[in-house]
Amino acid sequence: MGTHDKDVGLPAPEAPTRRRFLAGAGTAAAAVAAPALLGGCGLANADGGPLQFWNFYAPQQSPDPAVQAQARWFTDLVEAWNATHSARIELVYIPTSTYNGSAKLPSAFAAGQGPDIFLLSPGDFLRYHNGGVLADLTPHLDREVIDDYGAVLDSRMVDGRVYALPMEVEPLAMFYRVDTWERAGLSEGDIPTTWDALLDVGDRLRTPTRAGLVFETNPGYYQNFTWYPWMWQGGGDVLGRGGEVAFDSRAVRQALALWQDAVEGGIAPRTLPAAGDVISAFTSDLAGMWQTGIWQVSSFRAFAPDLPYGVFPLPAPPGGEYRTCLGGWAFCANAQGRDPEAAAAFCAWALGTMADACVDRMVEWATVAKSGIAPRASVLRRATEEGGYDFWAMRTFKDDIAPGGRPEPRYPPVVYKAISDAVQSTMLAGGDVAGEAERAAHAIEAYLKSYQGASLI
Repeated sequence: MGTHDKDVGLPAPEAPTRRRFLAGAGTAAAAVAAPALLGGCGLANADGGPLQFWNFYAPQQSPDPAVQAQARWFTDLVEAWNATHSARIELVYIPTSTYNGSAKLPSAFAAGQGPDIFLLSPGDFLRYHNGGVLADLTPHLDREVIDDYGAVLDSRMVDGRVYALPMEVEPLAMFYRVDTWERAGLSEGDIPTTWDALLDVGDRLRTPTRAGLVFETNPGYYQNFTWYPWMWQGGGDVLGRGGEVAFDSRAVRQALALWQDAVEGGIAPRTLPAAGDVISAFTSDLAGMWQTGIWQVSSFRAFAPDLPYGVFPLPAPPGGEYRTCLGGWAFCANAQGRDPEAAAAFCAWALGTMADACVDRMVEWATVAKSGIAPRASVLRRATEEGGYDFWAMRTFKDDIAPGGRPEPRYPPVVYKAISDAVQSTMLAGGDVAGEAERAAHAIEAYLKSYQGASLI
């Protein structure tokens, strides 16, 4: 990975056709006719104005102190760029539910009106790369920066070229409320390390109004992201090392069965308590345990600094091995935007140089504005030296949880949907575990026979 810098002259990748992108964007996106993207904000490429940076970090007037700090980080970032560059950038806020849960972003690109700069998760990387809308950032990066990112870049690279720069690494773990735990007669010695123990503890924590254990219930890339570790812990995977479909396996079936057993046993709910807000659920005594990620640490600090909570690694099945999933958002530039070169240069300037200012801003994002594992070795080192991981929860994630992580995989929409359908059917509709694993495997295999795009592994 460390052999590519801006002077090596690697060939640019072949850009897939727009037709292929539209097919990959899914029926929801294809059904949306070129919408007015942002009320009152104008189209991304309509007027020659500032380059638009779509993001889901709320304006600073948000009452959430954590969101205020994150929005301020973005505002300061763009103001610093605009003060020293002729190509100006404008932040465009899109609510998280719209950014992640609708066809807004893919349909904007399908209509040729996508943002110049945007945030992208690894799970949805191939939709946009295969659609030819991700600008190659490699010419703007030095070899030292690529080395500094290391394996974190793997899921954002194709044929040795970098198409997205991660701003964070976000591992998953199990959160619990300590006093709820104690009222149920549990202690630290009862922290589960096996699936059976997890269900047993969840059963002891549940009441008629409190879920003992919360798994994500809404279909989407995020639910898949939270389910993958349970599959990996038993040695399962969607694809084998040679790219063959491996989904119909014992490990996959047992991971599907774990979530199904938790729901059908009344331990995990069918809908998320407190509208999916773990802090509100804990403070209202609506949940005892909740699988979620490191980003919650900053929210607990801001909203419930006195709430006693704990964090532990995801338990493993008999004979299995601990795993978690490492997510995290990345900056991308639109290869078909108004000024792809300037957009790519911004991404590299923001997250991809060895300059102290760049390293410092990434330290601030990972340990002050938000909470995450820094994605670059130099940033993690400086953040650690400056005490960013001294807080017990941050230290636990860094030392005990993240080391067992695997990057969130990148699957095109059809593959993601086959997995999602299997999880949803077995978890919430009583679907047959073996039948759903087999059905999903067949759907993935049929799709890959005609798949044309970047490697899924």
